[in-house]
Amino acid sequence: MFEKIAHIGVAVSDLEAAVELFTKLFNAQPQRFEEVRDQKVKTVMFEFNGAAIELLQATSPESSIAKFIEKRGTGVHHISFVVDDIEREMKRLKEIGFELVDEAPRYGAGDYIVAFLHPHSTNGVLIEISQKRAPSTGR
Repeated sequence: MFEKIAHIGVAVSDLEAAVELFTKLFNAQPQRFEEVRDQKVKTVMFEFNGAAIELLQATSPESSIAKFIEKRGTGVHHISFVVDDIEREMKRLKEIGFELVDEAPRYGAGDYIVAFLHPHSTNGVLIEISQKRAPSTGR
């Protein structure tokens, strides 16, 4: 079950410049910097009352963020929702006709596991579902 919006992901080509811009815009400092090597991205989170803006910069030309920027330019990349049971939710979504990008959850930023729904099946919007990893899971 979808519980809440976790964050909105924004693809950027220059993370330092984007952090400076969004720091001015929000009049606030980012709360978290992280590199997610599995996804080939660096992320910065600006958190607001339980939701966040996630800035994403590719660390490799093979990154999905690099490919996104090459095809569409910088801007909104995805909307992430917290779910209570990611595997059950993936199964439910697939059964009712949504196309999944991921066949199994993968590691994401902020100690979450994530999976994406293909924008072809979500009216052009890349949707991420995410679930907080159990403390004992580790990487």
